[in-house]
Amino acid sequence: MTVILSPSHTAPSSLGSISVEANKKQAEIQSMAADFEAIFVRQMLKTMRTSSLGEGLFDGQGTEQFREMQDAKVAESMAQKGVFGIAQLLARHVEDKDV
Repeated sequence: MTVILSPSHTAPSSLGSISVEANKKQAEIQSMAADFEAIFVRQMLKTMRTSSLGEGLFDGQGTEQFREMQDAKVAESMAQKGVFGIAQLLARHVEDKDV
């Protein structure tokens, strides 16, 4: 026999705290997944830069540091937009394992 309780039979404070806790946990998972995707994309861009065929006219240590900062920002932006979808897959995997 299955008993189904209507919302009037449950404590309102417990429902609110469960919902807030679930939303907080989901936001943490999404943030973690986006951070992982940003790291992954940054490493991919770094590898692509090291495979260049030669040095440019203005290449130097300053240019290299600027490119690393630029790549980090591009990676973060791409991760926030979900360009590759890695964050969504990772978040879904973690949420499924959590249930």
